[in-house]
Amino acid sequence: MDLLEKFGYCPVCGSSHFAQASPKSKRCGNCGFEYFMNPAAAVVAFITNGRGELLVERRKMEPAKGTLDLPGGFADVLETAEESVAREVMEETGLRVAEARYLFSLPNVYRYSGLDVQTLDMFFDCKVEDCSALKAGDDAAECFWVALGDIHTEQFGLRSVRQGLYQYLEKVRRRGER
Repeated sequence: MDLLEKFGYCPVCGSSHFAQASPKSKRCGNCGFEYFMNPAAAVVAFITNGRGELLVERRKMEPAKGTLDLPGGFADVLETAEESVAREVMEETGLRVAEARYLFSLPNVYRYSGLDVQTLDMFFDCKVEDCSALKAGDDAAECFWVALGDIHTEQFGLRSVRQGLYQYLEKVRRRGER
């Protein structure tokens, strides 16, 4: 279900005359307020260790519980994307991000509690201070290192992570061919 459909009343005046104004907005016929459904910001981390292995998680929660994932999650209010990725990595892996370098972004639809949440997923190449502190936490059931050649994108449960991982691996492969 589209999240915008859930808004039946104007959040400003409470009127029930809150109707679709465009594919991404609703406008109140009573007070004129228009609400735009913009994507939620989300972050994803690519972290490699000294052996060139990628940090991978197994999802503890739905959606896609039990499938593989990369560290990441939703940005909090008043956080930069870099702060968000550092916080998410710490919460899920116990690792402290020393450097986060933006790579690219992908639009996504994240199914949560029966609703389709539109997101903008921002992918980062992250360097961490100490890989030995790795410990699964928060949304991660387990964390482990996988050689890049052993990564199978179809084992990752979230569409944008699969696509982002494919792009990342292609970029790494092209660099290796030079």
